[in-house]
Amino acid sequence: IENMSTHICSQCGHEEHIFGSGGGEQMSKQYGVDLLGSLPLDIKIREGVDCGKPTVAIEPDSDISLLYRDIARISSARLSQMAKDYSGKFPKIVVENN
Repeated sequence: IENMSTHICSQCGHEEHIFGSGGGEQMSKQYGVDLLGSLPLDIKIREGVDCGKPTVAIEPDSDISLLYRDIARISSARLSQMAKDYSGKFPKIVVENN
């Protein structure tokens, strides 16, 4: 998840790539992982978190809430496709009676 991918002005709503663009995509390719989504740097996120109220609870229909929900959907879809049997990742335990 690319955090602070853009900045959204609290006065006019203008969205700008103040830290450059494409960094999340480039890093995801470099490490061979999926880019699940990008979140903006927006004062509303910080204000809500500081009050203990996530954006999706305060403004459930906002553009930012939609981004969070899309990321959650993509994450859950990817997780549902992963193997559910992880027994091969653990060492084999053998008990012998000698």
